[in-house]
Amino acid sequence: MSQFILYTTSHCHLCEQAEALLLELEYPLDWLAVEIAADDTLMERYGKSIPVVKHCDNGSELNWPFNRLDLIEFISSNLHTINHA
Repeated sequence: MSQFILYTTSHCHLCEQAEALLLELEYPLDWLAVEIAADDTLMERYGKSIPVVKHCDNGSELNWPFNRLDLIEFISSNLHTINHA
């Protein structure tokens, strides 16, 4: 199964919204929340753009703002790409 990362940080209401969107998806998805505050490289890269959902297999990213439909389209297009590669 393809894996996704949610780049996040504590006390970020937008990150909480993004996590809620991932949890509400109607199909199972393998994803992991990664706290960026503990890593200087991640802070430099994502500090001003979190939350970000990243597809681990191909590196594509979905930056905030996104809604449920944007998230479903992003995930579906990445799963479709991997399954038909």
